[in-house]
Amino acid sequence: MPLSFLDAVSTATVAGGRFELSSESLPGADGVSRDQLVFVKAPKSLRALFDSLRTREGVFLVYEDDRLTFADVMGEVDALAHTFVNHYGIRPGDRIGIAMRNFPEWIVSFAAITSVGAVAVCLNGWWTPDELAYGLHDSGCTLVLADVERVARIAPLLIREPDPAGAAPLRVLAVRSDDAPLPDGVDRWDDVVVRNTTMPDLDIDPHADATILYTSGTTGHPKGAVSSHHAVLSALLSFACRSVVQAILKTDAATNSLSPGSAPPPKSPPANPASFILTVPLFHVTGLVPVMLGAVLSGSKLVMMRKWNPERALELIERERVTTFVGVPTMSWDLLESPAFANHDTSSLVSIGGGGAPAPPELVKRIDNSFSKGRPAIGYGMTETNGYGPQNLADDYVRKPTSAGRTIPTMEVRVVDEAGSVSPIGDIGEIEFRGANLIRGYWNKPEATAATFHEGWLRTGDLGRLDEEGFVYVVDRAKDMVLRAGENVYCAEIEAVLYEHPAVYEAAVFGLPHERLGEEVAVAVVLRADGTAEGIDGAAIQAHVEGRLASFKVPSQVFFQTEQLPRGATGKILKRELRDQVLSGVLVGETLQN
Repeated sequence: MPLSFLDAVSTATVAGGRFELSSESLPGADGVSRDQLVFVKAPKSLRALFDSLRTREGVFLVYEDDRLTFADVMGEVDALAHTFVNHYGIRPGDRIGIAMRNFPEWIVSFAAITSVGAVAVCLNGWWTPDELAYGLHDSGCTLVLADVERVARIAPLLIREPDPAGAAPLRVLAVRSDDAPLPDGVDRWDDVVVRNTTMPDLDIDPHADATILYTSGTTGHPKGAVSSHHAVLSALLSFACRSVVQAILKTDAATNSLSPGSAPPPKSPPANPASFILTVPLFHVTGLVPVMLGAVLSGSKLVMMRKWNPERALELIERERVTTFVGVPTMSWDLLESPAFANHDTSSLVSIGGGGAPAPPELVKRIDNSFSKGRPAIGYGMTETNGYGPQNLADDYVRKPTSAGRTIPTMEVRVVDEAGSVSPIGDIGEIEFRGANLIRGYWNKPEATAATFHEGWLRTGDLGRLDEEGFVYVVDRAKDMVLRAGENVYCAEIEAVLYEHPAVYEAAVFGLPHERLGEEVAVAVVLRADGTAEGIDGAAIQAHVEGRLASFKVPSQVFFQTEQLPRGATGKILKRELRDQVLSGVLVGETLQN
């Protein structure tokens, strides 16, 4: 009989093996310790994880025409870590921001920050100056590493009166600045980073803070999700363990496909060395944990894209013999739709997947039929879970293309009703997660932490169900959010900006289905009748949002209403009704470029 999923998990996590599990009492977001399954042989810290690269040979990072070996990268990590401690006086627990596009220096910065016990604050590179200012001030960063574009956005923060509370001024270290003029108070990387130095000797508590990633809130400002070294590594090893489970199932399926007495299949040619392509920003949990840190854990080559372009991605996949493609579903769609797809050799790919948004079943089918070896995959993770969650892969995904998949035992999943009781199999309720990979809470936001976590469980805000095999199906989002190409866009944030417009009387932001993006941002607007609305059109509404918020938050469809927006009994605007009116053709608006 073929192995079951649980049999494969048991094999992968056998005592004495790489992914051996044991129970350990760990504190939750509420401070109460509870038993969790953990990996016995996990690295003690992210510093220990990066130290594992010191014994590896060959190319680690590929960026444009640059090829950096493992030794090259670790030499830069040591030099920067030495600079942190001896030039900037960084101490364990200090927060250091990273604000740049996907350069090799991003990875060097992250490794050096976490290796000296500081906290890496991974700032959204698309943020406006005001959004960057909030993240830096909220986290209490005293140093930020930034590229030239982000330096320009941060510059106004450097001109300020002395802080009466005595807070240290913000310092900036610019990467790849070449001869570009820099504001006063900004250091150039090559001027302060001393090469051929050694990593400072420090001991890091595995449960100390390691990262802060910002996730948009349904109201107000973004929240800084704080993770320990242990939580990040728990997520990372869960991804790796799940890959081993899949390999066991694949091997068993091949063995059981032989008829009695038949010859064994011919040996396959040696597999290509593992190679990831980085298509998503490193400040996103997907780019950071399963892709970048996944390459570190496995010692794989990481091919970095400066920005997403499907034709360039196809070139790199062929040139670098990439084996693993992880992105949002729109990127897989872009590859298949590219006129250059048939002209490139993609036979090295074994997995084409990602997360951040559900993939249409038709896309799952197309991936499975369009790549010679590559199989479709998807994951359902969150910033709060360090990216790990249910995964659906290969045959299972083809068999159940609308499911987000299932987890290994390091993460528990349940569905609860409105009263908080566990729902029966098949019933729809809110999905909740529990595991050692969860964040410890939100930075300086105890109320938000208490609202999201209870008794060790994370409220996802997503509505879904479980089937009898443990597969998770996400059917809706309880949170007021639009999921645009993997970016969480929270409606309240945009509405707050829209209500600043003198001509706007009412505004309701909601999502509409989009073939490529998954969802696009739409807004229904009621203008004031006092004359201030004269000449206001969709482009004017869009222009008002531009410059105040990141570009992916700018509405691409605007619907003007002359009557009050539909409301329920409590007075809340019925966005679902607005959405249904648009989809049925009752409500017609302006489609704008974004």
